[in-house]
Amino acid sequence: MSEQISLSDPAALPSRTLELVRRLRPMLEPGDIGKFRQALAEAADTDGFGKNVFGFSRHAMAVETALTLCRYVAPDRTMSAAVLLEAPVHAGHVSVDDVRAMWGDDVAESVQRLIKVSSLYERHNIGKNEDANFRRLLLAFAEDIRVIIIMIASRLTLMKAINHHPDTDMVTTFSNESGYLYAPLAHRLGLYAMKSELEDMTLKYTDRETYTSIARQLNETKVKRDAYIAAFIAPVRKRLESLGLKFEIKGRTKSIYSIWNKIKAQKTDVGHIYDLFAIRVILDTAPTRDQEKTDCWVAYSAITDMYRPNPARMKDWVSIPKSNGYESLHITVYGPEDRWVEVQIRTRRMDEVAEKGLAAHWKYKGGTSEQGLDAWMRNVRDILETADSGPSELMKNMKLDVYNKEVFVFTPKGDLYRLPLGASVLDLAFSIHSGLGCKCVGARVNGRNVKLNHKLHSGDTVEILTSSTQMPKRDWLNIVVTGKARSKIRATLKEQEHRAAELGKELLQRRFKNRKIEPDEAVMGRLIKKMGYKTASDFYNRLADNTLDVSTVLDAYIALVEKENETAPTVSADEFRLMPSTENEADGDRSGARSEVLEIGGPGNKVRGLNYKLSKCCNPIHGDKVFGFISSEGVIKVHRCDCPNAANIRQRYPDRIIETRWSGSFDGQMAATLRILGYDDIGIVTNFTSIISKERNASLRSISIDSHDGLFQGFVVVGISGKEALNSLIKKIKTVKGVKDVTRVDSAG
Repeated sequence: MSEQISLSDPAALPSRTLELVRRLRPMLEPGDIGKFRQALAEAADTDGFGKNVFGFSRHAMAVETALTLCRYVAPDRTMSAAVLLEAPVHAGHVSVDDVRAMWGDDVAESVQRLIKVSSLYERHNIGKNEDANFRRLLLAFAEDIRVIIIMIASRLTLMKAINHHPDTDMVTTFSNESGYLYAPLAHRLGLYAMKSELEDMTLKYTDRETYTSIARQLNETKVKRDAYIAAFIAPVRKRLESLGLKFEIKGRTKSIYSIWNKIKAQKTDVGHIYDLFAIRVILDTAPTRDQEKTDCWVAYSAITDMYRPNPARMKDWVSIPKSNGYESLHITVYGPEDRWVEVQIRTRRMDEVAEKGLAAHWKYKGGTSEQGLDAWMRNVRDILETADSGPSELMKNMKLDVYNKEVFVFTPKGDLYRLPLGASVLDLAFSIHSGLGCKCVGARVNGRNVKLNHKLHSGDTVEILTSSTQMPKRDWLNIVVTGKARSKIRATLKEQEHRAAELGKELLQRRFKNRKIEPDEAVMGRLIKKMGYKTASDFYNRLADNTLDVSTVLDAYIALVEKENETAPTVSADEFRLMPSTENEADGDRSGARSEVLEIGGPGNKVRGLNYKLSKCCNPIHGDKVFGFISSEGVIKVHRCDCPNAANIRQRYPDRIIETRWSGSFDGQMAATLRILGYDDIGIVTNFTSIISKERNASLRSISIDSHDGLFQGFVVVGISGKEALNSLIKKIKTVKGVKDVTRVDSAG
């Protein structure tokens, strides 16, 4: 069941905006935060650029839509910026040229396409009978798949906000449109969660009584149902494991919309639906026809030995697959408590075909389709599900050109392939299979040997030639025109670069270890930038291919550490105030006696008034165990005893080490960095920053948050009076619900 959101509460907008910026932060470029703030400020000055047909602020709608994209697709700079800028450009407050100057061509073009689609709605009378034509028109107007994804996210956002809206007629109209247009588009793109929620809310707004009834029955039985599924699965899992099968087994409850379809089709109620929930067994079997069939039937035999099957509900699409390629064994068995349970048995390959191939649920359950669009949508779904760089980067050049000219080519076995005009031999190889594309060295077209970049023509018979030593090259991106080929080439190149970078990093770490040096990641990051490399991967790749000498890097690292130790800022009066002495001077003169924050020199040999500096590499604070290092300029550099560079300094310069310790008390503040890990829940950052702000001996100086897969990592720089106060603060932050760990680090890196 879907959560509801409010677009009518102005007080919620600031926190939602901060949430959006936090989610987008890892994707943003330098200066983007300021640009976003400017756009948001302009929206506030102009009352959010007006309201939409439901009376909601266009600005609030844009922020929620961008958050929906982050949640259901991926945090993406281009799509989020386009969503936020569409309203001000449409309203005339900002020009497309202004957007282009500030954000670049990609964002500007996306904004223009969004405005184009908005104008389509203003001119077009949408009706269910003209659904297919309108969808084609919509796709032609959008031109860019990201615009379609934005539209789906926008519709889902709107559907979550119109619950109990007073204009019931408009709610019904939009709900019906969501059901017959946006939900199928989401499914074809593989955006299953969005599709399911759109369908559920369509039922909710068009037949609230039915929706509420089913939802209530599901809620009332959820705990019992989950326990039943777990109890059903446990002996099955044990039995299959005893047979030596490798598999994944999971249970699922159907969506409310799917349950309603079952109720209508079977003319029954919730309590009598066979597959209210289903068990799916996915076998990890080598993709050979005989072995797959054997393992499926072994699993079938094991399950039906445990639970009595219903022969009338048996469906064998393993022995004789469906015409669309779907393969699976469906059985309904009589489980505990006299309940029927549907069990689907398939191999990993069969599951992938069912989820990503021709056997998509909307088609084999009776839906109509258009082959060109279906093929294209499957291709886009592949890209969305396998892309490492995010959907925007991989799809920004992929247009909706399924109605343009195409070429039709044949394999030597007579299989037909449809490709866009201008496709090369390499495009065909990737269309047949990604592995074939990666090993392609050329082809034989109509009996004649041709190169990878040979353009294909309708009617060609093409035999792909491969080599086991072939690997994708970066210039292949200039040869291919299909999204699938481009996506796979980029993914493979990135994987190759990652492996090379890991090799280079391992090589450098071994040399550090040989020299008995513990490298500091922050210093390493500064060295990489200083040597002119944009990313750490580029740097380590050059080490791996011997373009960059490891010894040169090692010497440069040591030199940088020594330079930073000698050039760190002098301790200022603002940071360290001299405190009145609590002990006598050596000469016994009490009148002018005082003790400095640091005592330099051993007992009976203390030196006063020396110029000292705190080292950047370890950022010591009052209370840390420290030592002094006399630099070549005669300045005392103060390090923590557990500094990453301490062992190297003591080994190389033992004669320049001087005993140092903190003296007396200290009522100023020094900077310390904390690394905080926790669950990415709304409000958790506010909770732990509130603790810091309430501490008498601490202040918040800066914060940086990054989140991924439901977890966050934050680096917080605090001003603190000393180690004792810092340890107390760490203990308090650890008590915040959702915080997993808090540690002190040398810097945020």
